[in-house]
Amino acid sequence: VDVRSLVRALPVRVRRAAGSQSSGPMNNHLRELRAEHGWSQAHLAELLDVSRQTVIAIENGRYDPSLPLAFAISRLFQQPIESIFNPDQEPA
Repeated sequence: VDVRSLVRALPVRVRRAAGSQSSGPMNNHLRELRAEHGWSQAHLAELLDVSRQTVIAIENGRYDPSLPLAFAISRLFQQPIESIFNPDQEPA
């Protein structure tokens, strides 16, 4: 599967959706998954067709990826989205 062709048409937004109930970005395992594959942030960014700064911001928990980008990450690592991204707290 050519991931670049899958994500080429996706928007490169990492902004939180308007009206989100969460108090902050989700926890994620992107850094660990990237390290397991031996990929640099730049290489992962190239595979996802986003900037290196986007990968850094997601890994550091400053931004959540858009839903299409989260799906692209999920496909790339062949894992369900919920195994990569977890809300930092459960809703009350």
